[in-house]
Amino acid sequence: MSISLSSLIFLPIWINMAQIQQGGPDEREKTTALKDLLSRIDLDELMKKDEPPLDFPDTLEGFEYAFNEKGQLRHIKTGEPFVFNYHEDLHRWNQKRYEALGEIITKYVYELLEKDCNLQKISIPVDATESEPKSFIFMSEDALTNPQKLMVLIHGSGVVRAGQWARRLIINEDLDSGTQIPFIKRAVDEGYGVIVLNPNENYIEVEKPKTHKQSSSDGTEEPAEKRERKDKISKETKKRRDFYEKYRNPQKEKDMMQLFIRMIQREADVKSKVTAVALTDSVHNVWHQEAGKTIREWMRENCCNWVSSSEPLDTSVESMLPDCPRVSAGTDRHELTSWKSFPSIFKFFAEASEARSSSQKPALTRRSHRIKHEEL
Repeated sequence: MSISLSSLIFLPIWINMAQIQQGGPDEREKTTALKDLLSRIDLDELMKKDEPPLDFPDTLEGFEYAFNEKGQLRHIKTGEPFVFNYHEDLHRWNQKRYEALGEIITKYVYELLEKDCNLQKISIPVDATESEPKSFIFMSEDALTNPQKLMVLIHGSGVVRAGQWARRLIINEDLDSGTQIPFIKRAVDEGYGVIVLNPNENYIEVEKPKTHKQSSSDGTEEPAEKRERKDKISKETKKRRDFYEKYRNPQKEKDMMQLFIRMIQREADVKSKVTAVALTDSVHNVWHQEAGKTIREWMRENCCNWVSSSEPLDTSVESMLPDCPRVSAGTDRHELTSWKSFPSIFKFFAEASEARSSSQKPALTRRSHRIKHEEL
């Protein structure tokens, strides 16, 4: 890991200040001189010496990358895959560049959902007021009217958004393995209505309102000398904090706060209408999430989790927590579990749909559930 110039300058200064603050008048004069030196440090100039400006393109073309006919991201001039280490020994700058590209990928996938998959972008909550925070999801035209079956796709936690399984796979592998598009297209071909949820887009960021200084709680005025001393300490503390924050996240220019989007829980509706749930290497914990007994029982009967494992696809995998059956996804790479278990998931749904019509449970769930209870 590289160490920036700013950290090499910053740490020795504060160590020396801590050492000499215990001394007499001469040491205090030195302390004053060092504080004056700190006040003259231009953070922006210091950052420029450490790394190039964090000013990145806002289009794939600007990055000089494009997706080829195989859905692979390639450099438009060299044909090479994406290169993370654009600048050697500048990991943070490279990471910021990667994140900027990731934001463009998110918008690109949104466009594919609408243009390539023919999904509609729907604002939620549907009854939101004009000033209320909003998000959006994607739906097929028949999502709410399909009389037979509906598939709801939900990505995992992190930076991914609607239509994505793993940003890393989209950038380094291809669109098929990293997005939900193959699932959507096959679902439509098999007669499903489709809804693509966007659970990580569950808040908006706004600038924090300015706060005003409060007077003394007892209504009395502090002596001017004491107030000046407190203000001076406060300013020095803020300067150190701002220095660290500027280095840690130089792109952050404003103090922001999160406004969460209204959510609704409908346990009864879910349990009565959902036939089967396929999880891929899910890290959920029904005990930590305080799921009730009825939810745990419903999950054991209706869910299956394809987990990362070196075992062959669909091999039963032991678990200490029998929340739902777990089987191998046929890969030990977490980000590939959705793509590798793709055919088995659709088989699982087909069995569940058929079993529901005959008032039976799908074979995979029954088999795995029986194994878990025999082991326990």
